[in-house]
Amino acid sequence: MDKNTPLTEAIYYILLAVRKPNHGYGITQEVEQLTNGRVVLGAGTLYGAIQTLVKKGWITIYSEDLVSRRKKEYIITSTGKAVFAEETKRLTELLENAKLMEE
Repeated sequence: MDKNTPLTEAIYYILLAVRKPNHGYGITQEVEQLTNGRVVLGAGTLYGAIQTLVKKGWITIYSEDLVSRRKKEYIITSTGKAVFAEETKRLTELLENAKLMEE
């Protein structure tokens, strides 16, 4: 298995939330909305994950407010899209295999 997968649920949802430019608070809100409140990203988890994702080159800073270092928007990179697609494929396979076992 590729060393990039499996992704944690938090990483998966963060990558999903930055398919368009998004800032930290927006990412948190989108993830919470997508999961109907099941996944709530704390600040430590979110910003630790963002630092890791930037370091890996999976997301990049899209824009930055130079007056306030808090205002950064992030967007997924082509590498991040490839990792996300690989994980989505893996999860789809899991679900398909589970459905086969139900029959």
